[in-house]
Amino acid sequence: MRVLVLGGNGFIGSHLVDSLLIAGHQVRVFDRSPEKYRKPLKGVDYRLASFDDIACLAEALDGIDIVYHLISTTVPSTSNKNPIFDVESNLINTIRLLDLMKDMNVKKIIYLSSGGTVYGIPEQVPIPETHSLNPICSYGIVKVAIENYIKMYHHLYGLNYSILRVSNPYGERQGHTGVQGVIATFMGKVHRDETIEIWGDGSIVRDFIYVGDLIELCLKVSKSDSIGVFNAGIGKGLSINNIVKLLSESSGKDIEVSYASNRNYDVPQVVLNINKTKDVFDWSPKIGFHDGFKITWNWMVGVNS
Repeated sequence: MRVLVLGGNGFIGSHLVDSLLIAGHQVRVFDRSPEKYRKPLKGVDYRLASFDDIACLAEALDGIDIVYHLISTTVPSTSNKNPIFDVESNLINTIRLLDLMKDMNVKKIIYLSSGGTVYGIPEQVPIPETHSLNPICSYGIVKVAIENYIKMYHHLYGLNYSILRVSNPYGERQGHTGVQGVIATFMGKVHRDETIEIWGDGSIVRDFIYVGDLIELCLKVSKSDSIGVFNAGIGKGLSINNIVKLLSESSGKDIEVSYASNRNYDVPQVVLNINKTKDVFDWSPKIGFHDGFKITWNWMVGVNS
């Protein structure tokens, strides 16, 4: 199978590329910059360009069987500051991608959406895929819009799709400079012996999935004919305060914490119901919090030593 990974040099994308290669697929990567933590891999066709470079994107789509769309130019914490940029760089560019796929007869897309933002403040926990979509940040609103356009292209033009509403992925090669990813950000600060800043009282709960489990799901989805929307998490919640405790255990360090005011776009609790995903793809997460944290911490120490 000939696979195009949009955002294949990023955190999740780099792990996906590894697994696709091991599975024997032909892999092409489209990204704006090279991998941060590794040199280019042998056997991968790299195309470096911006997502809005339509000519380069069309060239990258040539001869492709399936597209993994992992690109996002914004994160939840910054999207509200410039929602116009969020719409232009993510939504509009994705519509252009879908048009190119239609014109070039590329039949399937797997899109990584956001299980942490599209539902908004949950009416029930764990949150099923049938829950109403009421995002309270631009990031989530744009994700929902992209999902709807993908569904429209399926209805009008026969595009096959699977949408994974991913919770909070973490693991090796996630950036730890504070842009996105609370576990990686906290680990970076702990490694540098810096104070961790927590917004609110630390009671916010999130569903964290280890990247290896997410990638296993991504590969199973590519082999399936199932069309639809699927939650991708572990179905369990962990509070920010519990993260600090686990980090202290993993690192063997006493951690200094400071608490700041709540942010109005932070949803109090997000835990995903993954029963549908488990049933459809015969998949379940294997790595628990303790093991995942230890693996990630050991990588963090090694890459910064």
